[in-house]
Order: sequence, then structure tokens, then C-alpha cells
Amino acid sequence: MLVYDLTGSPLLSALAFALGFLPYLIGGTLLAGVADRFPARRVLVVCDLLCALCVAPMALPGVPVAALLALRCAVAVVSPVFQGTRTATLADVLGEGDLFVLGRSLLRIVSQSALLVGYACGGVLLTVVSPRHALLVTVGTFLASAALLRFGTRRRPARAGAGGTLVADSLRGARQVLGDRRTRVLLLLFWVPPMFSVVPEALAAPYADELGTGPAGLGLLMCALPVGAIAGELCAGSLLRPATRGRVALPLVCLTLLPYLGYALRPGLGWTLLLLALSGAGAAYTLGLDQWFVRAVPEELRGRAMTLNTAGLMTFQGVGMALAGVVAEFAGVTETVVGAGAVGTVCCVLLALRARRTQREALRLLSEAMRPLSEKARVIEQRDGADHHVTGR
Repeated sequence: MLVYDLTGSPLLSALAFALGFLPYLIGGTLLAGVADRFPARRVLVVCDLLCALCVAPMALPGVPVAALLALRCAVAVVSPVFQGTRTATLADVLGEGDLFVLGRSLLRIVSQSALLVGYACGGVLLTVVSPRHALLVTVGTFLASAALLRFGTRRRPARAGAGGTLVADSLRGARQVLGDRRTRVLLLLFWVPPMFSVVPEALAAPYADELGTGPAGLGLLMCALPVGAIAGELCAGSLLRPATRGRVALPLVCLTLLPYLGYALRPGLGWTLLLLALSGAGAAYTLGLDQWFVRAVPEELRGRAMTLNTAGLMTFQGVGMALAGVVAEFAGVTETVVGAGAVGTVCCVLLALRARRTQREALRLLSEAMRPLSEKARVIEQRDGADHHVTGR
């Protein structure tokens, strides 16, 4: 809003929004080592303070647009370090089992709910104050978060020692995480479906214009996916057992983008909201992926892996938004959403098949690793039986 007020340019305004996604890749790869080599509480507090420091100058009068965009980039560079550290710490607190899966699901539900509330409150706030003054609220929330983390959480030691420079350590960790086939496939399952699922959101404004629903319809279209995601995660987390969530994860991945094919029928607003909510509910597959991912990553790499996951997720979504705009410029809005549903479903099916294959390989390797232990246990059992027989005689 601030950039649009200063320039009147929809392109620069959209760029300001996109810059909240794309720089995640920089922070998530070059700074990921921070999440493991320093105590988690210190990392989280410093990240919040840095974000507050970046947002505060935006509220000053006379700051040029280039500086506003640069500061927005800086916030996006720091954000994946915060989110990756928080997720890794959640595993330290709750363990690697079902509690972690449910805790991570709860974080996503809270995040989606806060997003809805934040958009609504931000819109109301902008009717009474200027964008610059509204940004001061963001500074306050970052400072409040830093205080809550500093005085409301327990100090935990770093997971790994410092080895070389921070950038080298981060890149080495990224290579280790991406070098494992199982982990690489799981990361792609986290990243690829959202890249296609954001297409209707990216094109919500022109689609609402086609439907003739006005700003109210646009708001509903923006809310439908998060509402579906919240409902899906609540149902999966409360009604399904851990083993069941694991069994349905890959089928849900394959189905989550299919509702977008319904756009081909050019539905009205009500049916469109239903399609989006159904697609959002399919995001419950992440509960199964969380369970597999935290077990696949060594503890000493957990912070870097979670940071890389966050960076890739946001980057893929940013790329998906940009590609949606380019394709819609030539093919049309409806056709773009239908194409995202079709191409995305094919990609999800291929990834699901690959994940199933790596799962079988992991089980085979585990079986081979356990075989010597089983042989040793059998020998001990036979020896103990022989000793018992001799003692009995």
C-alpha cells in the first residue's frame, strides 16, 4: 500500500509483495547454519530485533521506494532463519514423534488464522491511519515477540559446534540435506504442491473481476484456501491416528490440486469457494510429511534442514505467483488455474511414486542394518539356552 501510494504503479506494488517471498532462498541457504550453531532462544530474539530494525525506517517520511524494497528484502532474508530455528526447537521440546507433528500442525493453524485476522485488521487500520503509521504496529509486534521469547522460554544449548565460516557451514549443511535422496524427495513434496496451489490466490483479483463480485468477493476468494487448510489440519490432527496420517499423506498429495480442474466449468462464486476450500483441506498431507522428515534428518542438521525447507517453500510459492501472472497474461485466468491443477497433479503423482520408492529403500536399508543385531541376539539366545541346559544337568 505504501509503495502504491508513493508510485501509483501496480507493478512496483506487486514487486513489494513478491519480495516477501523470493529472498527467503538467500537466508535459507547462506544463513541456515545459524539455526544449529547458536542457542535457539538467542537466534529467535535476534531475528525479531533485526526485523524490527528493518521495519522501523519504513515508517519514516521521505524514505525512497528503493530503500523500502531493500528493507523488505532484508526482512525476508531473516525470516527463514527464525522459522527454521523455531521448527527445529519444536522438535527438541516435543520430541520426534506424534507430539511434534501435532505441534507443527498447530503452528500452521495459528499462522493461517493470524494471516486472516491480520489482513482484516490491516485493512481496517488503513482506513484510519496512513500506511507509514500502520507499519509502527509491525515494529511493536516484532519487539513484543522478542520479549516473549526472551523471558517466556527456556535457554537450550546449540545443536552443533561452529565449523568454519557461517556461509560455508550453511552451504555444507544444505548439500548434506539435499544429497540424501529420501530427504530431497520429501522437500520437493513440501515445495511443489504449494507452488501450484497459490495460483488462484495470485489471480484472485482478476478472477473476482471476471465474476463481477467486487472487493467482497475478492476477500472471500483470498480466505477460502486458508480456511480449508485450517479445517483439514484440525480434522486430520484430531480424528486420525499417526499411522493413518502417514498412510493417507501420499494419496492426499495426489488429490489436493484436482479441485482446480473444476474451474473449467466456470463456476460461480459459491462453487469456486468450495473448490478452493477442498484444495486447501488437502494440505493435511503435511502432517504425514512432517513425521517422515523429522525422522529422516540427523539431529545435528535439523535446524539447517528446517530453515532450508522454509526457504524453499516460500521461494517456490513466489515463483508460482510470478509464473501464474505471466501465463494468465496470455492464456487467461481460468485456463491458467485449470492448467495449474492438471500439471500440478501430474507432478504430485510422480513425486508420490518416488517417495514411495525411497520409503521402501529406507526400510530395506534398516532391515539390513538390523540383521547383524538379530544374528547376534540369536547366538546369545542359543548360548544362554545351552548354558541353562548344562546347569540343569
